[in-house]
Amino acid sequence: MQFELNSEYLDQLKTAIAEQNDALLKAQLSELYAVDIALILNQLDLEDSIYLYDQIDEELSSDVLLEMEEEKREALLATFSTKEIAEQLDNMDSDDAADVINELPEDIQDEVLSHIEDIEQASDIADLMSFEEGTAGSLMAKELVSVYAHETVSACIDEIRKQTENVDVLYAVYVVDDNEKLIGMLSLKKLIVSHPLARIEEIYDGDVISVKTSESSEEVAELIRKYDLVVLPVVDQLGRLVGRITIDDVVDVMREEAEKDIQLMSGITDDVDSNDSLWRLSRARIPWLLVGMCGGIVGSRIIGGYEDQIQIRPEMAFFIPLIGATGGNVGVQSSAIIVQGLANNTLIVDKIAPKLFKELGVGLINGLICSGLILGYNLLISESWALAATVSVALFTVILCASFLGTFVPLMMNRFKVNPALATGPFVTTLNDIIGISIYFLVGRILYSFL
Repeated sequence: MQFELNSEYLDQLKTAIAEQNDALLKAQLSELYAVDIALILNQLDLEDSIYLYDQIDEELSSDVLLEMEEEKREALLATFSTKEIAEQLDNMDSDDAADVINELPEDIQDEVLSHIEDIEQASDIADLMSFEEGTAGSLMAKELVSVYAHETVSACIDEIRKQTENVDVLYAVYVVDDNEKLIGMLSLKKLIVSHPLARIEEIYDGDVISVKTSESSEEVAELIRKYDLVVLPVVDQLGRLVGRITIDDVVDVMREEAEKDIQLMSGITDDVDSNDSLWRLSRARIPWLLVGMCGGIVGSRIIGGYEDQIQIRPEMAFFIPLIGATGGNVGVQSSAIIVQGLANNTLIVDKIAPKLFKELGVGLINGLICSGLILGYNLLISESWALAATVSVALFTVILCASFLGTFVPLMMNRFKVNPALATGPFVTTLNDIIGISIYFLVGRILYSFL
């Protein structure tokens, strides 16, 4: 059954911590997974978190540490000695250990590394720390199983036994040449059924997908998604096997990118969540709020320019919200479809014209339906043909323009290497409000002079 944290359960734990009821705490924690314990620690203050963490089984404590929120983990580790931190890293894969160390202050990173007893592991972690964040090198782990092509099946099995001591899950067996260059993968089935004296070069599969250390994390995620991979080998610039990336690492990347895009679409510039400080939450939201305010000011000035028209035809003011809201909604719908296509690589970015024409076609259909409905509504409640025609024609035009902008803007942003998710939030809404109001009063001025 899935664990659900509630206030009653949390209060019971706090009481047990206050009473130092270690037996109860250990009994409670023994029934939980690492991610569940991390969720609890995220909700406790630092003092209670330290006490509860001390009650966690040693084999599980490292996993709990990895599942905690970054700020809470940093605060907890700040209470540890460098030797204690190193002890936690001993039970982690090299990629996870490198991530944790990179979060530490630079002045203690080297000291933590010096306390790691396994020199090879310390070297692997230091190597991973050298890669730029957001690259395949920063995502990979050093723990893997590889064999030489010239080895026999019997020798290969012995080698796999030795190497798997440092590998929690055997995802794949890689085949390398004498220069450590990746040349293929070995099927465990073929390994088992082959003659013990057969050589690996006779049975391995040379069709292997790999990625270089310098490739971006987004490209890694796309390769794993496209080819439905569980693990992806990583090679250096010379083609030598240096690590592997598993699906769980990529899922984290995908989640982070999705969260980032959602925040950008909502007009939030920084990576924040509900647990952040008031100032940080406000700072992340204010830029696009100010942009929206500027757009509102421009819109008000446009309306002010048609003040004489509103005084003569005050009924036109009733439909300003309709025009603005519909234009904004259409623009967000169009841009959301484009951004989604760009995100999952189902959109061919060098063919913009067909996409524009298609969205204009959709806008044409939606515009005819919406403008027809509003025309019928105005004819029922009003005797003014001029008002009915103005609102209908303006709404139709605004929907077409919003469909065009909602498609064109994110495509152009993507072409100029700007995150297109920015085009689906306040940006496109504000832009469509300004254009929609301008179109509405311009159409009104023209049609009222004839009708």
